[in-house]
Amino acid sequence: MRKALAAALLLALAACGQPSAGGAVRVTLVQGLAGEEFYETMACGALAKAKELGVELEVQGPQKFDPTLQTPIVNSVVAAQPDALLIAPTDVKAMIAPLTQAKQRNIKIILVDTVVEDASIGLSRISTDNVKGGAAAAKALSEQIGGKGKVLVISTDPGVSTVDARIEGFEKEIKAAHPGVTSLGVQYSHNDVGEASKIVNAALAKDPDLAGVFATNLNSATGAGTALQQAGKLGQVKMVGFDAGPAQVKQLRDGVVQALIAQLPGEIGAKGVEQAFAAVKGQQVTAAIPTDATIVTRENVDTPEVRKVLYKAGC
Repeated sequence: MRKALAAALLLALAACGQPSAGGAVRVTLVQGLAGEEFYETMACGALAKAKELGVELEVQGPQKFDPTLQTPIVNSVVAAQPDALLIAPTDVKAMIAPLTQAKQRNIKIILVDTVVEDASIGLSRISTDNVKGGAAAAKALSEQIGGKGKVLVISTDPGVSTVDARIEGFEKEIKAAHPGVTSLGVQYSHNDVGEASKIVNAALAKDPDLAGVFATNLNSATGAGTALQQAGKLGQVKMVGFDAGPAQVKQLRDGVVQALIAQLPGEIGAKGVEQAFAAVKGQQVTAAIPTDATIVTRENVDTPEVRKVLYKAGC
């Protein structure tokens, strides 16, 4: 009889999303893109904090930053019923439905890096202040081009909260504080290197006096750099990129980009685990936690302060 009651109690605890008495809190981190240095650095920060708190942490992620690939992973996680889910949603709309299912199963959801439009999803939202990061990119690019000239923004796709915010911050800063700089607007590469290269080739044909490019992610910067090199304008047309993984830092050292905006993904991952742990334990959770960004240039990339914010491919 006692065994039956104990079993029923354990089932009830699992059903309400609480860890069983004496059991570790179980958390799953679903990255936006498996293997990408930003998300690997995030996972390292999360794993270190999980070890410190005694949290059981599993890490999964899709092979492309694509909601059609991330959704089945989330569905599988929901079926496994962890206590909490850390996730970087790959689309502000498409990921609402699978995350709503997780919420209905009383899995505590913490959004890291990216978000969804439904404000009720995510007990805590932890990400870089991307509007501020976009503004920093505008300042850096304006400085590189001497405060005057035409600039182009190349992004991935509309509907990704982080890059949308970077564009917003960039455009607002240009309009408010850099009267000599003319923005040619945003074009989307669909996160494809070849498409980014085509965009820059077309932009150079239309505006041979193009002065600068803001690439909101690595593939956009890589494609833009290829086009500039082929046109003999590498270093003449200045470029600012986002993120500071090994490939981005190589682009900086090689003169493909003149500045990078480095986020703090390890801190995002660590804070995500802290908030997940607090939520499961019934403790206070912070609804929004912004993290900072750093401007990285060839002049400061080897300083101790900047080296510690560069991303890594593994823990």
